[in-house]
Amino acid sequence: MEWFSRWKMVVVEWLAQAGVPEEQRATIALALFAALVVVALLLAGWLAVRLLRKPSLPPAAEEMAERPVQEQEIAKQAVEEPAPAAERDATLQEPLAEPVVEVIEPVVAVPVAEAPQETPVAEEPAPRLGEEVVPVPEEEVAPAPEEIVAAVAKEALPVEEIAVPEPQLPDKVSLFERMRVGLAKTQASLVGRIDALLSSSQNIDEDLLEELEEVLVTADFGMQTTMALMQSLEKRIAAGEAADPQALRGLLKDEIRQRLRLEAAPLDLERSSPFVIMVVGVNGVGKTTTIGKLAHQFVSQGKTVLLGAGDTFRAAAAEQLTVWGERAGVEVIRQESGSDPAAVAFDAAKAAAARKVDVMILDTAGRLHTKLNLMEELKKIRRVLDRELPGAPHETLLVGDATTGQNALVQARFFQEAVAVSGLALTKLDGTARGGMLVAIGNELGLPVRYVGIGEGLEDLRPFDPDLFVEALFEQQG
Repeated sequence: MEWFSRWKMVVVEWLAQAGVPEEQRATIALALFAALVVVALLLAGWLAVRLLRKPSLPPAAEEMAERPVQEQEIAKQAVEEPAPAAERDATLQEPLAEPVVEVIEPVVAVPVAEAPQETPVAEEPAPRLGEEVVPVPEEEVAPAPEEIVAAVAKEALPVEEIAVPEPQLPDKVSLFERMRVGLAKTQASLVGRIDALLSSSQNIDEDLLEELEEVLVTADFGMQTTMALMQSLEKRIAAGEAADPQALRGLLKDEIRQRLRLEAAPLDLERSSPFVIMVVGVNGVGKTTTIGKLAHQFVSQGKTVLLGAGDTFRAAAAEQLTVWGERAGVEVIRQESGSDPAAVAFDAAKAAAARKVDVMILDTAGRLHTKLNLMEELKKIRRVLDRELPGAPHETLLVGDATTGQNALVQARFFQEAVAVSGLALTKLDGTARGGMLVAIGNELGLPVRYVGIGEGLEDLRPFDPDLFVEALFEQQG
């Protein structure tokens, strides 16, 4: 360790000349030594990895590549170092042994007309008509290493590129069929049970009505809506409109249709320019996806659309909305993550007015309806929009998840009280058997249902049509 002591003294003297305090010189010298050791170890490891990571051929290719090299070396040695004369004479005197000949079967060219059907694709193709068949030589010529590598790489690829024809697009599914498929679970839970109940009853009595009431409650119509439906049915039965259980099915269908008609109202985009839609809702209900689908529909109608990424709290929310904007071909106004949502609303309103777009849709962060401070933030966003674009937002669209059942009704009630919700979009109707809550929300809150989601496709967010909804729901199967 004498060399280390000398090295340490040199470093300490250098540090003293540099003006480093005496109590720190030894520590700095040891730190420098440790750093040099680490650098040396890293350099040695890097060199070892570089030496070990040499390109290698497959085993079969290496064996084939070594053979011609060995043969060339043997031939070179035989030329450079001829055998002695005595050995050559002894070789001439000995009888010649039979050489071992490796028989190579020539490839027989099969005419095209007689080629068997079982011939694999990888075999040599048959010669064309008019071409001369070249016999395969009996001597095996060792290929060069470069040719071996190319041959091995070629074998790894498909012999023939199969041209896959473009799939034939199926005929466009009708809107009624799409709605019927999307409501399959609700239909099985609600209408299927109603049909089973009515087919097993001989006449309309109190027991039948009680069981029908139970079916409606379990399908998430809600107690208030269910009671209103049952009272209307009893009045019509007393008036003689239903003589048997099967007629009761038609009465129920008509009552549901009448209530849904009162709740359905399309958006009037011509009411203002730009028409501002603020989208609200709790976490995970599909607000951003709904905005993307709405933008696609408005663009397909010839409208110019601008999106505002007001959800600045959720990770990658602005990026997700940007992707939807690119799909629809619309511009997205956004800021950095964590910025003030009201500032995004301000920028989006300014941009919408400057660009004279037809529709502006503002996304907002998902929030629980019980968090008062977050609900106050929505009020602030509304004030900013109204200040920049008088009368905005012209539509406050609440997005609800149909799979949550009666929870969606509770959420809608709180949001309506806080930010004056003017319309409803219910998503995931295709994934639930609780489609009755759509009737309950509109009936109890008086909110018009603007859109319903019956699938994941761009066309599966549809403007709500009560007649189409009821017909698809009550369609007779088989």
